Amino acid sequence: MWKEENNKLVKTFTFKDFIEAFGFMGKVAIVAEKMNHHPNWSNVYNRVSFELTTHDANNTITDKDRKLAAAIDALV
Repeated sequence: MWKEENNKLVKTFTFKDFIEAFGFMGKVAIVAEKMNHHPNWSNVYNRVSFELTTHDANNTITDKDRKLAAAIDALV
């Protein structure tokens, strides 16, 4: 479940290993580029963490963030 923290939608996904996590990141990158809405994210071994916020809206959560979050969830 995505959580709202400090004007951001945040979530961490855990995978079997680094390869699976990195493959997921590649899929997210393609979706984010098509949406022209790019996440703040990090990867440590089998975990991928996201912080979604809309920079053009003074770093607040917008429909763009919610749509990207739903698209990310659909990739898992």
